[in-house]
Amino acid sequence: MPEAARAISPAAATAPLLAVRGLEGWYGESHVLHGIDLDVGAGEVVTLLGRNGAGKTTTLRAIIGILGKRTGSITYEGAETIRMASRAIARLGIGYVPEERGIFASLSVHENLMLPPRVKPGGMSVAEIHALFPNLKERAKSQGTKLSGGEQQMLAIGRILRTGAKLILLDEPTEGLAPVIVQQIGRTILKLKAEGYTIVLVEQNFRFAQTLADRHYVVEQGRVVDMIENSRLDANIDKLHAYLGV
Repeated sequence: MPEAARAISPAAATAPLLAVRGLEGWYGESHVLHGIDLDVGAGEVVTLLGRNGAGKTTTLRAIIGILGKRTGSITYEGAETIRMASRAIARLGIGYVPEERGIFASLSVHENLMLPPRVKPGGMSVAEIHALFPNLKERAKSQGTKLSGGEQQMLAIGRILRTGAKLILLDEPTEGLAPVIVQQIGRTILKLKAEGYTIVLVEQNFRFAQTLADRHYVVEQGRVVDMIENSRLDANIDKLHAYLGV
């Protein structure tokens, strides 16, 4: 990542909530992350942008500890997590919503919602999650197989919010969703930000990301190659198009 880009990161001006330094990662023998550096401040929404296969999802998997092999440094609230198991990382207050959502088809919406344990005080109540996602209240007794893609995404997010996690890793939350649902997910992310949640968002739709994020890290071939402040995104649109191949 260019030194100039790193120097202007607002989260670096104070101790960031999440700091990633020199992160290397492997799938088996395949070396896929090559020195990822990024900072996320408390209460920020930060996106990872890049082409398919750039290493964005792998970065999230490394942060939550489910990547097979990783080296470097990942600190959360000053605690080094690089050698922690994923369950221990989750107990610190980090939640991961994967692109595939992980809804159990044979369980009802309510059973899916109640499945993960609370890991930190302050998790949302079921009533609060229903207020955030009214569809989940209406479909509480429905099986996971009966849900639309948008409802599955709401359930996946709600399930993590109940655990007490305050740093949410969101992987492609709008993939394959209708525009009206995308707007609802966007409003939810902004509401969570207003309530003090911190979010790292992997997103292909940079126009959607622009409505939410404080800044954007561009990932190419397992490296962060640029950091763009959201206020400067339009001024850097040609460069971003080149990065993303659009």
